[in-house]
Amino acid sequence: MLEILLGEGRPLLADGATGTNLFEMGLNSGDSPELWNDAHPDQIHALHQSFIDAGADIILTNSFGGNRRRLMLHQLESRTRELNRLAASIARSAAASAGRRVVVAGSVGPTGDLLAPLGPITEDEAFDIFVEQIEGLKEGGADVVWIETMSAPDEIRAAARAAGSLCMPYTVTASFDTAGKTMMGVAPAALAELVSCFDPKPLAFGANCGVGASDLVMSILAMTQARPEAVVIAKANAGIPQWHGAHIHYSGTPELMAEYAGLAIDAGARIVGGCCGSTAAHLAAMRRAIDSHAAGGRPQLTDVVAALGPLVAPPSTAEGQTRKRRRDSAAP
Repeated sequence: MLEILLGEGRPLLADGATGTNLFEMGLNSGDSPELWNDAHPDQIHALHQSFIDAGADIILTNSFGGNRRRLMLHQLESRTRELNRLAASIARSAAASAGRRVVVAGSVGPTGDLLAPLGPITEDEAFDIFVEQIEGLKEGGADVVWIETMSAPDEIRAAARAAGSLCMPYTVTASFDTAGKTMMGVAPAALAELVSCFDPKPLAFGANCGVGASDLVMSILAMTQARPEAVVIAKANAGIPQWHGAHIHYSGTPELMAEYAGLAIDAGARIVGGCCGSTAAHLAAMRRAIDSHAAGGRPQLTDVVAALGPLVAPPSTAEGQTRKRRRDSAAP
């Protein structure tokens, strides 16, 4: 299904946030969002429906933390396959009633553990953990495995291997939130090179979450420069999180997210969506921006900052100095 939509050549709109919207719907901090697939399927369906109504071409299942290691925190590990099957079947039901093609993407987040030698599980154990989760998503009707918010190359590889072993097409996104790199030090261009060696290769790769729309667009620019032919995903947070009492509010307006959508497309993204804090209202604004977008040139840092605000996590000093030396050496 995703391959068919990509074959149409137009930019695709992925959905918005799951977790932050569920908190607004009554999920309590510390509770398992995945349990709502059983306890409150109508609420999960309503969230998917709101994104479809806003124009989403791709909806992600409520299964981001649905692997055995994460579900252990809620004593739900024995229900891993069941909860993932329910997550996919609810999304499948919403997509089936859309009246148009809507891709059901099975969300697969990190295990929550560092892999050996830094942590308690090996890459092969992570592979088995992801296989169990993806089996449930496949049974529930997911079209594609959406591996997201990753940080470590070995965990990305384990999840990709798991999807491939089950003959499921997949995508990969990482979160670049530490001086322009993932928590484990992977730069955007390095992710592009990493996934190019996978067999089978992902249908698309890119960035999600992170620290803000400006930073994410710059990550997309680095990826599309490294792999101009690739299908790249941009799924940014709706601005920067701010605490209002006991609640988190994201600063990004629908207007800002519309600006981000256009810049992401100009940066080379083929799939654009929202992440934390992104509501149906943000998504509807992005849909209008995508549909009316007139292609421009590749944006520069000054363009991104002018439209979306300054970088939140600029490259480290050492990396910045290296870039300056390269620019200076290339100057006439």
